[in-house]
Amino acid sequence: QVQLVESGGGLAQAGGSLRLSCAASRRTLSSYAMGWFRQVSGKEREFVAAITRSDGGTVYTDSVKGRFTISRDNAKNTAYLQMNRLKPDDTAVYYCAARQSLYYSILPRAYDYWGQGTQVTVSS
Repeated sequence: QVQLVESGGGLAQAGGSLRLSCAASRRTLSSYAMGWFRQVSGKEREFVAAITRSDGGTVYTDSVKGRFTISRDNAKNTAYLQMNRLKPDDTAVYYCAARQSLYYSILPRAYDYWGQGTQVTVSS
C-alpha cells in the first residue's frame, strides 16, 4: 500500500500563496489518481482538486478554480497543490489522497489511501 505525507501548510495572508506537497512512499505514485481535500473542524471533508493517473486531466471545485493548480511529478513520487490568491475561507486541514484507478473522483469514499493532513491558515 502507498503511504502519503503532506507538507507545505502554514500561515499565509489573504492574497498570498502556498504550495502543498504530497510525497508517496512504499508504492509508486504513478499507479494512482490523486486528489486533494480539505476539512474544517465540525464540517465534512470537502473536495478541492484531483488529477488523473497518467494523462494529467484535472478537476477543481468551483471555489478554487483559477486560483489553485494540482499537478504531479511521478518521477519524484510527489503530487502538489499550488494555492494562489488565498482567502480566509481556504483555511482548513488539507489532505491528499490516492485512488488506485486511472481516473479521479470528487468523492472522498472513492479514495483508498490518505495522508495525515496539513493545516493551512489564511489571515485577513
